[in-house]
Amino acid sequence: MAVHDDLTTVQRCLDDLTRSVGRLEQQVGTGLDIRRVRTAADHLRDSVALLRESTAAGQPAPPRPDMVHIPDAPYDSSLWTDSDDEGLGARDRHAP
Repeated sequence: MAVHDDLTTVQRCLDDLTRSVGRLEQQVGTGLDIRRVRTAADHLRDSVALLRESTAAGQPAPPRPDMVHIPDAPYDSSLWTDSDDEGLGARDRHAP
């Protein structure tokens, strides 16, 4: 399925969500909870609109960063010779 088709499907679902939230708002009133749901639905609508614009302009989605492997082996202690043990106090004294 093409990106355009997927975005159209998402837009249709958001339209259904907006209508459902409107009906729910009529039933339960305009309390804080329903305003939060309405705001979340509006944010989704805005995000999909931005996504639609970026795909229409031909901008690819930002690439995911590559995984960085961090070894389990201890670091070379010579890397830390020029740094202080911040927050641990001086080397030749003990904490109170």
